[in-house]
Amino acid sequence: MDETHHWVESNHGVYVFETLDRNVRKTSGAGSRWVQTTNAFNPAENSVAQRVAESTSKSRLYDCREAQRNIDLDDEEALLAGLKEAYGDSYWVDFSGLVDAIQDKATTPASVAYRFYLNNIAEGADGWMSKEEWDGSFSDSDPISPGDQISVGFDGSLRGDSTGLVGCRLRDGRLFLLGLWEKPREAGPDWEVDVLSVEAAVKRAFETYSVEWMYCDPPYWQEPIGRWSLQYGDDKVFEFWTNRPTRMTNAIERFRTAVSTGDLSHDGNEHITRHVLNAVTREVPQGLLIQKNSPKSKKKIDLAVCSVLAFEARADAIADGRLFKRRRRVAGF
Repeated sequence: MDETHHWVESNHGVYVFETLDRNVRKTSGAGSRWVQTTNAFNPAENSVAQRVAESTSKSRLYDCREAQRNIDLDDEEALLAGLKEAYGDSYWVDFSGLVDAIQDKATTPASVAYRFYLNNIAEGADGWMSKEEWDGSFSDSDPISPGDQISVGFDGSLRGDSTGLVGCRLRDGRLFLLGLWEKPREAGPDWEVDVLSVEAAVKRAFETYSVEWMYCDPPYWQEPIGRWSLQYGDDKVFEFWTNRPTRMTNAIERFRTAVSTGDLSHDGNEHITRHVLNAVTREVPQGLLIQKNSPKSKKKIDLAVCSVLAFEARADAIADGRLFKRRRRVAGF
């Protein structure tokens, strides 16, 4: 059984493992055995690799080489030593190539480096964005102004999760908060999002800025999104289903790369920052998705989703030729 950190409930990997394990146990007297090889597992996924690692069965031998924790990835000497510790006697490994891959931060997030190269298994190792990386995109210069061309990302809920609205300036990829509706701590179980307040915020965004493209995650909000499309233009307001892995993983990857390369900035808004840093990754065949650290977690990530949608909407608006578009003038004689 190979790559069992990918064997999870959603792809039926757990079912396959349980079937194999039962059959091996039935014939263990005849010398039957199974063996697994795996990378470090994601503690949020409860994969087969995690289940076996945490098993108390005396019939299983668990062997793992893990590098020292919290190695400075920019320290080439320390990184090389950590890689050699993790890979042991794997003489065929190209360590210089691994160092180069890890230090290419545009394509290798720190969480991936620690998990897949240094074999570190730890809570939080699956974090999507480190505070250091996100703070590196902060800028307090050139604030957003009325009339700026922007794109908008919207992720809505009614009760459990937050509802958010994030803008992104077209000319430089600068993110800013347009609205957040989040259940207060003191609120009771009957709390709901103020739909009229959300409607007002969307109206205010279109009146204040030149909104060129808006992506909206439709669940629970298809009727309002349809009205926004009629009111503000079906060439500006679009549905974006975040539960479609191929499209969403591509958008998340572009956002993550933009943070690493400095092609995105933000004004340090505390709510966007909190949601971005709350997000953890989940690996699917198409790539990496972002999610809460557990289904019932109170650490919300909705503004992180809004930010991804706003940045993706910016890219599509620019590709459509809407950046610095010429405005028609009519002269009278």
